[in-house]
Amino acid sequence: MQHYSSEVITEPVETPPHKGRSGCLNFVIDTLETVLLALVLFFGINAVSARVRVENISMQPTLHAGEFVLVNKMAYKLGQPKIGDIIVFHYPLNPKEDYIKRVIGLPGDDVRVQGGVVFVNGQPLDEPYIAARPNYTGEWHVPPDSLFVLGDNRNQSSDSHSWGFVPMDDVVGKALVVYWPLDDMQILEHPTVASAAP
Repeated sequence: MQHYSSEVITEPVETPPHKGRSGCLNFVIDTLETVLLALVLFFGINAVSARVRVENISMQPTLHAGEFVLVNKMAYKLGQPKIGDIIVFHYPLNPKEDYIKRVIGLPGDDVRVQGGVVFVNGQPLDEPYIAARPNYTGEWHVPPDSLFVLGDNRNQSSDSHSWGFVPMDDVVGKALVVYWPLDDMQILEHPTVASAAP
């Protein structure tokens, strides 16, 4: 008895042509997706950071006119300012202008400038970053929710010693790094040593 095995041979099935997007439509959709992603990234980055151009000499020798600084806008939403921080804020007398200065007094602090030395709560600050000792005198008590700020170029700076305090609501953020020009690139120091000297 002979056994036969049969093999089923299937004919290839022709699939109908796929009605896909045309090349032009693909390009438009890809472009729109790229633009949308770029906008999301742009607004996301702007929500947490800012880029600021230094306009004058008030923060020399730390910062120079023409330098660009990256600012962390979330710094004081997640933490508290400290003495020595370099901050960007809306100038209280003209909120359309942004200033960059160093935090010297926190809410409740007593600040005194006398004999070329800055005292906070009676303790002299060790300030190796200043251009020269201040040639003015004065005493200030920092109110709640405010900061006392000075420029590192003490005698060439419009700051709290001449116009008063910075409300916390006017603070844009904490300056982190000089990123342009490349030759001046540096991480900005926020010395906790700007506390009482021994």
